[in-house]
Parts: sequence; C-alpha cells; structure tokens
Amino acid sequence: MKRILITRPRPQANTFAEELRLAGFEPVFFPAIKIQPIESNVPLERALSKLECYDWVVFTSVNAVEIVFENHSSAFRQTRSAVKFATIGPKTAEALQVWGITPDFVPNEYIAESILPGLGDLRGKWVLLPRAEIARKALPEAIYKAGGIPHEIAVYKTLPAQPDPEGLAALKLGVDVITLTSSSTVRNLVRIAREHGLDPLALPGNPLFICIGPITEQTAREEGLANLVTAKEYTTQGMVEVLKKLEIS
Repeated sequence: MKRILITRPRPQANTFAEELRLAGFEPVFFPAIKIQPIESNVPLERALSKLECYDWVVFTSVNAVEIVFENHSSAFRQTRSAVKFATIGPKTAEALQVWGITPDFVPNEYIAESILPGLGDLRGKWVLLPRAEIARKALPEAIYKAGGIPHEIAVYKTLPAQPDPEGLAALKLGVDVITLTSSSTVRNLVRIAREHGLDPLALPGNPLFICIGPITEQTAREEGLANLVTAKEYTTQGMVEVLKKLEIS
C-alpha cells in the first residue's frame, strides 16, 4: 500500500486522509504548518460594522471563512447590506454555505487571479479580502488595476509546525508520495527536513511530490524540488484522482 504524506494542518487533514484511505492509500500525518487566528482583530471588526460599504467580500481559503464566521457571524446576520460573496474553490464555497451563505461567484480555476472576471465592473467599488497574513498580492493588485478598492485584512497567521514524531519517522524511512497543498507547506517541509538532517532534494525513497495547484508547484520548483505532478483540479480530491491514475499506469 502506497504511503502518502499529508503536510496540511492537522485539523484540516482528516477529510483528505479519509479520501486517501477510500482510494486504497495509507495516509501519514505530517503537518508542516499551523493556523493561528489573529485575536482582538480591530480592523476586521471595523470593516464588518460597515459591511454596507463593500460591494464584494472575497474568501480565498476555508481558514478565512471559518475564522471570520466563528467569531463574527452576527455581523452578517444583522446587516441589510447587499454585499456579494465570492470564494476560490469548492471547499471554500462549502465552508461558506455552512453559515447559510451561497457564494455569488466561484471561478472554474481555483487561483486568485481567476476570480477577477466574475466580480464585474469594479470601478470605484470596495472589495473586502479577509486573508492570511502572508497572502499573495496578485488579487488585490488585480482589483486595484481594475479600478476597485481592495481592503485586505489579515485574519490568521500561517506558522511553522513542530514535526509529528511518527510523521518524521516515516519521512526518514521513506514515503511514496508527499502532498503539497500551499506554498507555506512547501517552505516548511523543506525547513523541517533540513533541521532534522535530511536533504529535501534527495529524500529517502525518492518520493513523488503532488502539488494542489500551479502556485504551489511554482514554489516547489523555487525550492529546488523535482519529481513534481500537479492536480488538474486544484483540490485534495483532484490530488487523489492524480494518484489513482498513477496507480493504474
């Protein structure tokens, strides 16, 4: 049975692990990052108190949806604003629907740049972007170039995680595949490997790296990783489908 290393945060890894088990693989937990909500987030509170000023709220991750709504859901229930919602990717859309909101737009390609056409004419319009502290600038820059007014607010930090002892032991022994679900997981996997005497460019077992999308793949290449495959659908299920096809061949 092929062993698949999961590098995403532990709380988010269970569904992915179950998808892998159902497909006949053995998941190995190795969280390379952890998510820390920003506490006492005054900028976010101020923005949500004036939600009617915004034309769009754009969520680019499940983390952002969960953190915003778990702490500030009342702001959305109380407002009479006609604000629209957009999400990147079906998982983020599902997370929003849990709170009773169906996104007005979800792009077919699950990267930030692809969301711009669905927002329509942005000239003079405000767009709220609750995001990670280290989120890429491509989306706010594109909104600005389109005449819109992007308002970025950091709602969580992506921090390095301490390696799981069992996962680290598996990495040293050798796994078949390592899944990379964000640029942060790439960088921190490389860091953890080096800190524990491993060469990330020549890991035991010569594992295949599967990237969730082109941005993650680009980061992996920048870090010097090779033997890369990228999912056509930028989701964990898309990664599982890649694995199935590789198994067949």
